[in-house]
Amino acid sequence: MADSEVGVTPYWELTFDADGDVNGEQRDRLLREVVERGVKDLIVFAHGWNNDRSAATRLYSRFFEPIPALAPNARLGYVGVIWPSMRFSDEPIPDFERAVTEVSVGSALDKGTRSALLRAFPGRATLIDQIARMLDRQPDGDAALEEYGRLVRLLVELRPEAPGAAFGADTSSESESESEEGPPSDPEMFVGDTAEMCREFARALAEAKAEAEAEATTTDAAGTAAGAGPGDERPRAGAAAADIPQAWDGAHELLRQAAYFAMKRRAGAVGERGLGRAVGLLAQAAPGVRVHLVGHSFGGRLVSFALRGLPKGVRTVKSVTLLQAAFSHYAFAARLPHEARSGGVLRGQQERIDGPLVCCFSRFDSALGTVYPLASRTAGDDRTAADFGLPRLLGARWGALGHNGVQAVSGTKAFTLADALRTRATLPASGCVNIDASAVVRHGGLPAGAHSDICHRELAQVVLAAGRIH
Repeated sequence: MADSEVGVTPYWELTFDADGDVNGEQRDRLLREVVERGVKDLIVFAHGWNNDRSAATRLYSRFFEPIPALAPNARLGYVGVIWPSMRFSDEPIPDFERAVTEVSVGSALDKGTRSALLRAFPGRATLIDQIARMLDRQPDGDAALEEYGRLVRLLVELRPEAPGAAFGADTSSESESESEEGPPSDPEMFVGDTAEMCREFARALAEAKAEAEAEATTTDAAGTAAGAGPGDERPRAGAAAADIPQAWDGAHELLRQAAYFAMKRRAGAVGERGLGRAVGLLAQAAPGVRVHLVGHSFGGRLVSFALRGLPKGVRTVKSVTLLQAAFSHYAFAARLPHEARSGGVLRGQQERIDGPLVCCFSRFDSALGTVYPLASRTAGDDRTAADFGLPRLLGARWGALGHNGVQAVSGTKAFTLADALRTRATLPASGCVNIDASAVVRHGGLPAGAHSDICHRELAQVVLAAGRIH
């Protein structure tokens, strides 16, 4: 592609299929030209849930834009990873034009999301049509919801022998091989009571809406919405949570989370089988090039699994920066606080980095703070949100890196965003580093909240600080 499409130069793309196979022509061009261009620091960015290449390249262009001015003397190169993921159309990306004018959180399956599902799950058009009809008609009764759940499971199911099937778990037992994920750990939404799960999702969305309204009200000094006139009073905090949850709204969320669980497995496969090997080849072709991996959402999972795919002895990855990473905050833990015989599936992989693993997170990310924990409970776990309350649920066992950072890893350092940038020269040179980015990652509508609000000069500075790029 032309460098002008992204706005920084030199820029390359690496396109991977769902199994992690890379476009050979793009790979060979990168290996050849990175040497010819005299690149010393290569920033490799993996997107999260985007509908297409166009959305991914817009993201890269906006994120990379401030970097040349921030590091004017660096000999930089840029890589955009393109992999087959998807985004639901009702998840706005702040400051990006929307594929649809306005899509409210609800049960219907909009045209954009249906098209995204067809691209993400080729050959499943009949199933997608059946799911769309049920969401549109909303038939009465738990039996209808159970049938809907069966269709969703069929849509995202991977055969045990299929490529990528073993990349869904974020933890594994110490009795399992370090090179394996161990038994599949599918969320309860695949094996539990579909009707009750839909109601739980609906309740979680209602609470997220109430919390967002309360936050907006609290931050307005006048106590009313900015610019609001008489009669435009903001709904009282907690009103949404008090409404009777609509199970079919939760059914729409079940589809979203099931699709994203499939993307989560795919991200692991693309990272380990694809990007990790490509970085290994780059280390052979250009051993002096310092590689800096950056990932947003499931792209954070992709670049983290790339560490598992690095050939033995490769030490060219100098930093990894995770932006609102959508996988378990225990993924790098040697031991789980709630289960001492198990650890994170990426335990010890941070040691493959010749530099720090930096995790940026935000409390305004409702995709990871509210709904992700519900979707991530393992099969067979009989505890529900009601058993111990949502607040405890959100910060405990089922938390995501993008919600509260790396957990249960000894020596992890913590900073606010302001402190991290003030202490740029002394940001830890190794180990895990948590940075609370809530000061800038704070905008976005439900259901995702600020999950995609990552194009900020300050976060570009974090990438440079993590990699000691000046």
